[in-house]
Amino acid sequence: MRYTISLKKNRDFRRLYNSPKNAAGPYVAVYVRRNRQNVNRLGITVSTKIGKAVKRNRARRRIREAYRLMEERLIPGYDIVIVARAKCLTVPFSALMESMAELITKLGAMKNDS
Repeated sequence: MRYTISLKKNRDFRRLYNSPKNAAGPYVAVYVRRNRQNVNRLGITVSTKIGKAVKRNRARRRIREAYRLMEERLIPGYDIVIVARAKCLTVPFSALMESMAELITKLGAMKNDS
């Protein structure tokens, strides 16, 4: 991911969870907040409710790849946390990507393709 760095600190995740800008779909929930940098920061959360480590890592890889493919269309300067839901493992990848794009656009972090 060329334009994005990872969120690692717990306080950053907590700040985003309390953010008023959030949206949830059937496959992922997305939390967005402006940062004061010229780069996006991404955090991915997958609960143990999804499954054991193999399934959680698969969910992370799918979300990371979907984000990577839409990364150039994002407006720089946002912190984004994506929380996986159980259905993100069974849904076709194109539907996962479409859902993520729709949620991020709804929150105003993606450029409008007119």
